[in-house]
Amino acid sequence: MDSLEQLLRKWWSRVTAWMRSPERSAQAAEAARKAKTALNDVRESDAARRAEAALRDLRDSDASRKAKDALRDLRDSDAGRKAKDAIRDLRDSDAGRKAQAALRDLRDDLRTGDAGRKAKAAIRDMRGNSDSDS
Repeated sequence: MDSLEQLLRKWWSRVTAWMRSPERSAQAAEAARKAKTALNDVRESDAARRAEAALRDLRDSDASRKAKDALRDLRDSDAGRKAKDAIRDLRDSDAGRKAQAALRDLRDDLRTGDAGRKAKAAIRDMRGNSDSDS
């Protein structure tokens, strides 16, 4: 056990020395500089400026304001409140609870049941066949 411990300590000291080495620091600094440069190039590119302008135009457009107003009106309208109440009633009803239980049972059966195992096997077979076809 003593030799294994010595081996691990020696290995760990080498790893930490490598992590602290100036060459590694220089490599990391160079990689960070290149990444920053690439990101700035993307941000300052013509395509990025056009995309930003298009998003700003879309956000500030008349159609966008009309859509926001329509959604606000729908949410605040009597029809919107009635729809929310109907959905809440359906969710809280006996039929809603039964549907949730049925969906939960189906999900559990697909995860652990025979149907799920068969579906997973079929998918594995399809993946295996597509790998051998190429």
